[in-house]
Amino acid sequence: MNAKVYTVEEATQKLEYYCSYQERCHEEVITKLKSLGMIPQAVDHIVVHLIEQNFLNEERFACSFARGKHNIKKWGKFRIENELKLRNISKFNINKALKEIPQEIYIETFHLLAEKQWDTVLERNIAKKKKKIADYLLRKGWESNLVYDKLNDLETTEN
Repeated sequence: MNAKVYTVEEATQKLEYYCSYQERCHEEVITKLKSLGMIPQAVDHIVVHLIEQNFLNEERFACSFARGKHNIKKWGKFRIENELKLRNISKFNINKALKEIPQEIYIETFHLLAEKQWDTVLERNIAKKKKKIADYLLRKGWESNLVYDKLNDLETTEN
């Protein structure tokens, strides 16, 4: 348990800073406030304040999350969608966030990632190689039809 006791004002300031240096979802903010030992009424009060002052915006969080995970971690739409669902983001905001990734860039990223994996995996048995790469790409949340079509293309270009 936290030794320091925070007033509502102190906790509010702390959470304003917490939300200002990185986009946060409501769940992260509530968890943080509970870790500071705030009572439910104080949590509600601070969350409302953060929303009203635009420190906390679930739509902005979802869009930023989707762009970041796609651009940096090379995640596909399934993984992004599932991770946002885990954070209790609404279906509306998830759909809006997925639209943040232009389709051409999405497909280009997929092809570059698949080709890089193909060149990196040193497995000689072609079936094992395809399985390793498929597992990797599916874990990253890429659509199975994209994955299997690409692997078949890569296999035929290698032979």
